[in-house]
Amino acid sequence: MSFSPSPLSPMSGRSIQEQRERWERKRSRTAREMIQSEQRYCQQLELVVTYFVEILKAKGTLRQDIRESIFSSIKSIHLINQTLLAHLEMGRFGIGFEEFCTHLQLYNTYIDNIQTAKKVLMVQVKKSKAFRRFKKLQESRPEFSQQKLEDLLELPLQRIQQYKHFLRDLTENTGPDNPEFQQLSKAVKAISEVAQRIQDNARSHENHLQLRRVQKQLKGRKTRILTPGRWYIREGWLKTVPPKGTEAKPKMFYLFSDILLQAKPCSPMHPTNGDKFTCQRVYPLKECTVDKVFGHTKSQGGLISLTFARAKLLLMSDDQVDINDWYRSLCLTIGQLKSRNTVVHRRDELCRTPIRSDADDQSSTESQNTRGTKRAMMLDDEVREESSRSLSSTEESSRSATKRRKPDQTPADGSQESSGSSCVIL
Repeated sequence: MSFSPSPLSPMSGRSIQEQRERWERKRSRTAREMIQSEQRYCQQLELVVTYFVEILKAKGTLRQDIRESIFSSIKSIHLINQTLLAHLEMGRFGIGFEEFCTHLQLYNTYIDNIQTAKKVLMVQVKKSKAFRRFKKLQESRPEFSQQKLEDLLELPLQRIQQYKHFLRDLTENTGPDNPEFQQLSKAVKAISEVAQRIQDNARSHENHLQLRRVQKQLKGRKTRILTPGRWYIREGWLKTVPPKGTEAKPKMFYLFSDILLQAKPCSPMHPTNGDKFTCQRVYPLKECTVDKVFGHTKSQGGLISLTFARAKLLLMSDDQVDINDWYRSLCLTIGQLKSRNTVVHRRDELCRTPIRSDADDQSSTESQNTRGTKRAMMLDDEVREESSRSLSSTEESSRSATKRRKPDQTPADGSQESSGSSCVIL
């Protein structure tokens, strides 16, 4: 029986060839769409640079610092994308994106500044009549296709997301033996990191807006909600069950990543704070445990027990879905907070370097044992010498006392002569 590999059948060879042709068609289609979209993108960037950045600089309508706050690095982005477009039109996708990724810091700068740019733009539109008229005039040009400057500033962020999908499709349909495969794979990773930066910044900005909204809902400024590292989770009405069995009262609760805030509505008759809340208690979630007392069945509503270091809180709701959502949110938030603290503690433990190594400890222990043995031996010698001297002096005193006494005379205290030897033993 022969175990030599049999040659590929004509059918299998044809199917492999068809698969390769399918990959090549997808790659060509993706490459064509990328080039066309890159051409439109560069045209739009050129319009922004020409009709806004350059003309505003020439007219002096806005100060230089204000212009930089609004447009940031968009002019430099336009230049590097023109270079990328030249590579793409020549079919050099790997080299083009390899060079493009070395300038991604320009995109990172633009991404980190986008919220500031929107805020400064909004302020200048309200504040400067000349800029407001200029902006409206430029946006009415047919080249902009009725696009607003606010939408045009979002173009670099949108393009990064498009690059991520284009490069992923292009890499999946490129063979590993192709010289561009490694270059495209590295570009996918680099572009994905920038895309993740966009998402993180957007989430951070949205969280900041939520924290500001809650801060404005609370009366006074005694309770500080805008704290670095704090994330807004959810809010809603829940009833607090008092320990003495009186009527449960509805309260507004705000759940954050590190605290649970309890508030009550202000009097609707108040002239300025009628629509606000008064903060009653702030519960830290660091040492909190949560248990579901009721609500695990299909009955209406439920009860949640929260145990803190110095307080205990019972929360009730008549809505079964709502109380379950609160329970899951509390468990998830507390679990993430405790795991984050544990990770930081373990990291500190790992970063702590030992004072002495194991070899040093072992050698020091051996030297200590040796020194201890020598001290014990010296101490034994001293004890023996002292004992022998005491014994000799005792014997001499005993003999002298015997000589002075008569043979039948006993000591006055009635003790025996052997008392001297017993003192030596002690």
